[in-house]
Amino acid sequence: MKTVREALPYAFDFDPVRTALVVIDMQNDFCSAGGFGEKLGNDITPTRAIIPVIQKLLQVARDAGILIVHTREGHLPDLSDCPPAKLERSKRMGAGIGDEGPMGRILIRGEQGHAIVAELAPLEDEAIIDKPGKGAFYKTELEHLLERNGIESLVLCGVTTHVCVHTTLREANDRGYRCLVLEDATAAFDQSDHQAAIHMVRQQGGIFGWTSGAESLIAVIER
Repeated sequence: MKTVREALPYAFDFDPVRTALVVIDMQNDFCSAGGFGEKLGNDITPTRAIIPVIQKLLQVARDAGILIVHTREGHLPDLSDCPPAKLERSKRMGAGIGDEGPMGRILIRGEQGHAIVAELAPLEDEAIIDKPGKGAFYKTELEHLLERNGIESLVLCGVTTHVCVHTTLREANDRGYRCLVLEDATAAFDQSDHQAAIHMVRQQGGIFGWTSGAESLIAVIER
């Protein structure tokens, strides 16, 4: 058992063998110039800034034999898995799901925009969960994957903190997983959204889980 003593609201204990690092939606559509996020008028600087942090996390987790899971939000080319309300909202934002963009059709599986950024490319033996919604458990095989591997704790990183990261966190919380959200390895386009989302994790004695900096976790894993 290892302990991240700097975690909030109190120390986070975890067994690396029963822990998974979940890298959420680090895709071109959210983290690269010309993607869905930028096309909506967002500043992607915060989402790109966490790439080096996650690179280090991945290397440390790989060296330690920790289970790694990557997620991608996106839809089938015929949009049969995209709820009409979600599609309608995206059209109103000016960058509709399925519309042509600089990196192919926006948020469509198989397009360049849907791909994970090159710096964080999964290894062949690492799981990739393709999800049609914000949360990584909804209509995916994630829960079965975690159960098969005896996972009890999740370390969450990626984008965006208040949307896909938080939705996955809440889904995991209801399923009994112990969750650590890394403050400097998650990001939102708006810093106030990020800060509020981080605060929500650990308020009321850790209502959804724990938060910490990535280096605190890395130091414990490498020890």
